Amino acid sequence: MYNKIGKRIADILFAVILLIITSPIFVITAIAIKVNSRGPIIFRQQRAGINAQPFELYKFRSMRVETPEVASNDLNGMDYNTTVGKFIRKLSIDELPQLFNVLKGDMSVIGPRPVILKEAHLIELRHQKGADTVRPGITGLAQINGRDDMDDITKSNWDETYVNNLRMGLDVGIFIKTIISVIKRDGIVEEKIKG
Repeated sequence: MYNKIGKRIADILFAVILLIITSPIFVITAIAIKVNSRGPIIFRQQRAGINAQPFELYKFRSMRVETPEVASNDLNGMDYNTTVGKFIRKLSIDELPQLFNVLKGDMSVIGPRPVILKEAHLIELRHQKGADTVRPGITGLAQINGRDDMDDITKSNWDETYVNNLRMGLDVGIFIKTIISVIKRDGIVEEKIKG
């Protein structure tokens, strides 16, 4: 059944293939981050996973190490991006290390985006709608329908729709539309969370 064993097998195979294909990008990005600014190459942060259980999410570090954990409303995350960080976020390269989260079983390639633990309202909405019963994804239905530019209720509604219509064809469609959205930079709002 795809939404259980089949989806997990597809995730592992797809993550391995993508890791092999993008391995040169991993190496170049790691070197560029290290040369461009002090600090670790990989940024780690606790996020809400399946059944709202916390896990450690991996990203390429795109911000300076002195970035506040949560910037105030007067501050834009863009103010803290490194030169390399601006570039890798523009192309969503910073998300590539999450392929290791997929291999570990923390995440899926497609699913509701994992949020920080402080986003209690969205976490609760997802729980009420059963949207936390699947692994969070590198991309998801909400991301191709506005990405960051929507409120918690709208996000949770898209997440609920995804869970209720889970199938391979939907995942493939979301992946293709994600590539298009990244190229077009649709609906991206610069986050105010350190990352």
